[in-house]
Amino acid sequence: MASAGFLKMVLFRGANSVTRATSHLSSKSVLRCATRPPLSRSVSLTQPQLKKEEVEVTFVKANGDRIKAKGKEGDSLLDIVVNNEIDLEGYGACEGTLTCSTCHLILKKEDYDRLPSKPTDEEMDMLDLAYDLTDTSRLGCQILMTKALDGLEVKVPATVNDARSN
Repeated sequence: MASAGFLKMVLFRGANSVTRATSHLSSKSVLRCATRPPLSRSVSLTQPQLKKEEVEVTFVKANGDRIKAKGKEGDSLLDIVVNNEIDLEGYGACEGTLTCSTCHLILKKEDYDRLPSKPTDEEMDMLDLAYDLTDTSRLGCQILMTKALDGLEVKVPATVNDARSN
C-alpha cells in the first residue's frame, strides 16, 4: 500500500481521454482533481472558410473551339488546364517553373487590366520568346484565379514556343 498522503500512480479523466501520470501527489490534490467537472470546449456553429470557391474559365483555341473548365480560387490557369486534362498541344511544358513560354495566353484588354498582379521581369523575359505576343499576353502559370476573375475568357495562341529548346 502507498504511504498515507502519497500515491504512486494517478489517473486523471479529461473531457475525452484518460491520462496516466506517475508522480508523488498528496491525496488532497488527487481528490481535488477527481471532483472537478470535466473541461469544456467551445464549439463554433459557423462553417469554416477552408473550402475555396469554384471559378470557371473559357479557353478559346485558335480554331475557335471553346473549352470551359472549372478550378478553385488560388489555382493558376496552368493548374486548371492540367487538372481538367485539357488537350492543348505542348502547353505547360515546364510545369509552371517559369522556364518556358508554352502556357502563353492572350487576354482581353479589360481582363488584363483587372488581373491582381502585373507580370514580373522573369515572366516578361519568357513572354519575349512566345509566338503571337500581344500587349495583353501573360503566362498561364502566373495568373492565379480569384472570385473576381470567375468567367474569365482567354485566347490560346495557335502555336507554342518552348523557350528551353532555343
